[in-house]
Amino acid sequence: MAPIQYIVEGGHRLSGSIEPSGNKNSALPIIAAALLTEHPVTLHNVPRIRDTETLVELIRSVGASAEWTDRNTLVIHAKSIRAADLDPELCVRIRASILLAGPLLARCGEVMLPPPGGDVIGRRRLDTHVLALEQLGAKVTATDRLEFRAPKLAGADVFLDEPSVTATENALVAAVAADGVTHLRNAASEPHVQDLANFLVALGARIEGIGTNTMIVHGPATLGETTYRIQPDHIEVGSLIGLAAVTRSPLRITRAGIEHLRSIRMGFERLGIVCRVEGDDLIVPSNQTLKIQDDFGGHVPKLEDQPWPAFPADLMSIAIVTATQCEGVILMFEKMFESRMFFVDKLIAMGARIVLCDPHRAIIAGPSRLHGATMTSPDIRAGMAMLLAAVCAEGTSTINNADQIERGYERIEERLNALGAKIKRVPARS
Repeated sequence: MAPIQYIVEGGHRLSGSIEPSGNKNSALPIIAAALLTEHPVTLHNVPRIRDTETLVELIRSVGASAEWTDRNTLVIHAKSIRAADLDPELCVRIRASILLAGPLLARCGEVMLPPPGGDVIGRRRLDTHVLALEQLGAKVTATDRLEFRAPKLAGADVFLDEPSVTATENALVAAVAADGVTHLRNAASEPHVQDLANFLVALGARIEGIGTNTMIVHGPATLGETTYRIQPDHIEVGSLIGLAAVTRSPLRITRAGIEHLRSIRMGFERLGIVCRVEGDDLIVPSNQTLKIQDDFGGHVPKLEDQPWPAFPADLMSIAIVTATQCEGVILMFEKMFESRMFFVDKLIAMGARIVLCDPHRAIIAGPSRLHGATMTSPDIRAGMAMLLAAVCAEGTSTINNADQIERGYERIEERLNALGAKIKRVPARS
């Protein structure tokens, strides 16, 4: 497959309405969890991106049928599946391949997983998955691949050693099929975890505590068929808020999923960006102050990511670019991934005033006039942040390895061009 490049002519103001895609981080565990039931599952608002396409190929490889009946509608039927060896080449493309452990263990009693791939943003532990599934009765062997075996899963009092999103999802899916009650403690509670839990309830599962850090699962559930709509991607909404701010553009983000935006809106308000709510739409006006709000007493403020419901780690790259266009100084503290901030050298080359203190902290002083540059996208979120920088910069920028952006954002250049951006995709879409 030919590498993808974006050539961006910066400096254009945008305007209009845009609807965020379905949440990628909901779609992936829900597609995997559809293997739990022998009945058909219809999913609406599935983002048609590389990661979902790859996972669809993986579930077909174990015997499930999966057909796109519309651009964003996927029908999955796992009438009979087998715990075949999963294709290492497909698994290495996406970290979400680990999400197949729970449902395949539940349906087949065993699964062998090659090492999962995904973004290169630092070490991402698999220990929490292993510990959770072991507590539910699985035996795990690690060689050049992970082998999970459990002739029967049993409910348990499971405490996760960290509130890992994907480990919570794997444990939740396995618990639905386990015999007895499972208490899942120190669970992640992100919107996409809630979305998965609500999908499982729609299938017939009994789950208490959705949205909290302790969920109680009554298993084994009798699962049927369902039709389910995946919620909007709050990370894409945050990316669009940043885009509107750095281009000083008025944008209406329709069907934005307002109930999950509180911490995101608070984070951007610290940068002087205030949004307005109209029904389920989020309005980003063009007359923003873009003035960083000092902490009480005039101290330098800090924006840091934390587990949900605090400001999400996946928006730190976007917030850094946004801060380069705001007046004032702010410390950005990325706590989770030790390589996520390494893209800031590209922003510095464009004219941003940033001091990278260490792998987790950066000081941004703004506003800076950015100028076009050639960049390479290291991961999904840094790639989108680079796209924001390119759209607001003077001159033309080239973003190589834009394949990474398209792993997480559906037809993003088309949708931004409809708002007035000038982004050329090479090669053009067929």
